[in-house]
Amino acid sequence: MHIFLKISTKLLQSKSKPFNSLTWIPPLFLQSTKQMSQSTSIPRNQQRVRDHGYDDYMEIEKKIRKVMKFQEQLLTQTNSMIPISRLDMLARRFGFKQYEAGKFILKFPHVFEVFEHPVQRILYCRLTHKALLQIEQEKLALLAQLPEAVTRLRKLLMLSNTGRLRLEHVRIARKEFGLPDDFEFSVVLKYPMYFRLFDAKETRNKYIEVVEKDPMLAVCAVERVREKEYREKGGEEENVRFYFRVNFPPGFKIGKYYKIAVWKWQRLPYWSPYEDISGYDLRSLEAQKRMEKRAVATIHELLSLTVEKKITLERIAHFRLAMDLPKKLKDFLLQHQGIFYISTRGNQGKLHTVFLREAYRKGELIEPNDLYLARRRLAELVLMSPRKANMDKELVNYRRRGDDDEIAAVRRDNVENEGDHSTVQETVSEDEEREESVDYDDDCSSDSKYTDEEDSGDDVTDDLGKETS
Repeated sequence: MHIFLKISTKLLQSKSKPFNSLTWIPPLFLQSTKQMSQSTSIPRNQQRVRDHGYDDYMEIEKKIRKVMKFQEQLLTQTNSMIPISRLDMLARRFGFKQYEAGKFILKFPHVFEVFEHPVQRILYCRLTHKALLQIEQEKLALLAQLPEAVTRLRKLLMLSNTGRLRLEHVRIARKEFGLPDDFEFSVVLKYPMYFRLFDAKETRNKYIEVVEKDPMLAVCAVERVREKEYREKGGEEENVRFYFRVNFPPGFKIGKYYKIAVWKWQRLPYWSPYEDISGYDLRSLEAQKRMEKRAVATIHELLSLTVEKKITLERIAHFRLAMDLPKKLKDFLLQHQGIFYISTRGNQGKLHTVFLREAYRKGELIEPNDLYLARRRLAELVLMSPRKANMDKELVNYRRRGDDDEIAAVRRDNVENEGDHSTVQETVSEDEEREESVDYDDDCSSDSKYTDEEDSGDDVTDDLGKETS
């Protein structure tokens, strides 16, 4: 028995040696699995998941962008019309090939009208009445919301660390923020109590600076949304205090650890984009995490200040240094695809348009404004079927042909009855008698006091009884 125990212990010792040698090899493997399981940070390198609703929106914007270039050329010409031959030559600046401009114009008959000049007998192009009305509607909407544009510009300057931005950068993004083309004079110089325009000595660039930061304006749009949801839905204050609306695109894979990471990131406190952070120590890991979330809040507020809640990534990059945004903006935004969406459609992948996901539903703005509706009116004209325009032309031509046939018949009768004065007198007398009869009928109808209410069944029976008696 003792011998058997000794032999078994030796065998167990001999089998445990290779096992101990194996356990010494993979501490790195165990450490890596431990890090993967306990990691709660949002992955940085993520693939972009397409959302076809936003991509289709940008496909329409691609057509609108080209149409607007033609409109600008037409409005700069005398009488807002241009010969087709010259338009083809100017369209080559936009990237069009030879004879391609004419084909493009014919695709949108509700925006452009091609006609033959009555004197020169050559083809001209001009804007339709509907397109001119759309342009006028957009101008009126732009002027009506000018006080709101002043507030947006003040908040945009307050997002900067120094309270100033380059004038050229604001001019490039003026349409996104609802500013007119001459905003330097109609907005900046018109309100000296809010803005200051000066030239930098070192770079010789013009800058816009906010005169005084208003604490009433230093409230982000996401903070208002949080307060509204907290009052309506309730919930724990800690979960709602630093919360962002997250709506992932369809097909986005969300794992268990990703949900945990998003939950922890939502509870992470951060500094407001309007807050001055120059006095904080930003070297710690916690401060860096807060700065990353502050960058998300800054881009969120920047998109909320735009008219259509979208702006190109290249124009956001102009404000990167002034607002402490990360260098790799595209990768940073892809890390938060539930808040933002980047579309590469619209300009052959050269431009990246950033959308605020919570502001859109089914490709339309949830809370539209007058300027947005006026701009979408151009999209409706672009998308309107050319068949309807052809049908309208056919109806107009049909009416004209009917009028021409009547005129030709009258002329034919006059020619046939040219020497016969008796027939002419007879027709004139008949016409006079007809007019007199019409006048007599009108007088009778006006003077008579007969109404439908007096014509009752009792009167009819009385008359019948008198006749029978």
